[in-house]
Amino acid sequence: MKTAYASVLALAAGASAFTAPSLPSAARSSTKVAETKADLEVLAKELNPVIGFYDPLNLAEAEFWGQSNEATIGFLRHAEIKHGRVAMFAFVGYIVHANGIKFPWAMQMDGSPFPSETNPPALWDAISNDAKWQIFALIGFLEFWSELSTPNHKHYMRGGKPGDYPDFVSGKDGIPHPVPFNLYDPFKFSKNMSEETKARRLRAELNNGRLAQLGIFGFLCEQTIPGSVPGLSGVVVPYDGEPMAPFTTNVIGQPFGL
Repeated sequence: MKTAYASVLALAAGASAFTAPSLPSAARSSTKVAETKADLEVLAKELNPVIGFYDPLNLAEAEFWGQSNEATIGFLRHAEIKHGRVAMFAFVGYIVHANGIKFPWAMQMDGSPFPSETNPPALWDAISNDAKWQIFALIGFLEFWSELSTPNHKHYMRGGKPGDYPDFVSGKDGIPHPVPFNLYDPFKFSKNMSEETKARRLRAELNNGRLAQLGIFGFLCEQTIPGSVPGLSGVVVPYDGEPMAPFTTNVIGQPFGL
């Protein structure tokens, strides 16, 4: 969550950070889009047979921005998957930083090393604004690319698969230079994977993402409100900054004296 190298480590380890229960399902596959409330109810039982379908806000019947219910469910499904993935990056990255693991070489061209801070939010504060802007620029590009709708990749609100990230396409219809690896499965390990295995791993990813969201906010709550998470008391270091603020100064309000 806090630096680029933590994200790389989380990409490798985040998906297997937790063990999720799975149920055999011949009726569903990873290519099936859960676009109705009935589909969500079936998926919920597969993800957690004990709790099952839980929708107290009745979002499964909503129609956001005048879109259809199917499009709204596609949006919500994609949002959950994406938030879960970010949370897995954050959870693993937090543990990496808290244990002082970092690259041995310089972080910046001027020779500045990676910070030695082991309090993850404080470590983020110690990174230069230039480095942060580079991270946000990469995130912005990935967000832009994820929203593309092409003949080979339908948007998740238009019948595409929620959570499916489009391949990097080179040439006149894509990126103007070769991109040898895709964001998802860059080494094509899943090329010959069975549909049953893909479905099982997708269910595991959803459960892992939900658990990681609870985990990373548990860390941050205990750091900023000591005693709020009894199991983490004395485990994480207190932090008196603002963990939700990307910069130590208000870069938007500063010109207005805020």
